[in-house]
Amino acid sequence: MSMAYEEYMRQLVKPMRQELAQAGFRELITDEDVVEFMGNAEGTTLVVVNSVCGCAAGLARPAATQSVMNNDKTPDQLVTVFAGQDKEATMKMREYFDGYEPSSPSMALLRGSKVVHFIPREEIEDHDISAIISNLTSAFDDHC
Repeated sequence: MSMAYEEYMRQLVKPMRQELAQAGFRELITDEDVVEFMGNAEGTTLVVVNSVCGCAAGLARPAATQSVMNNDKTPDQLVTVFAGQDKEATMKMREYFDGYEPSSPSMALLRGSKVVHFIPREEIEDHDISAIISNLTSAFDDHC
């Protein structure tokens, strides 16, 4: 790939990254970032597998941010990897989603390094944002 293309993509996804970062999500950009984070993971963590697709923009990111900002119980940590952009980090994080097919966007609620709730793309795309928020907040109430 050309350097111009790679720079274009970095600029294109910047606001998509910032939307989660501004809500308190820590970006895990390399596979080393993921290994370090997961090696020390305690309590609960919401992982958002971000994406450039429309359902990430219109549903997944807004649902994730609204859920953590508006629910009494929330995860201890908030992290994100970006599918298609930070490929090694995304592949490494998906190794922890044992039993779940790769999906982007998607969201996983972890206790330690184990998935306790997973929302694949199929439960995001073509769903109402309030249903996704309810799915997340119910998981927070049950596990956080």
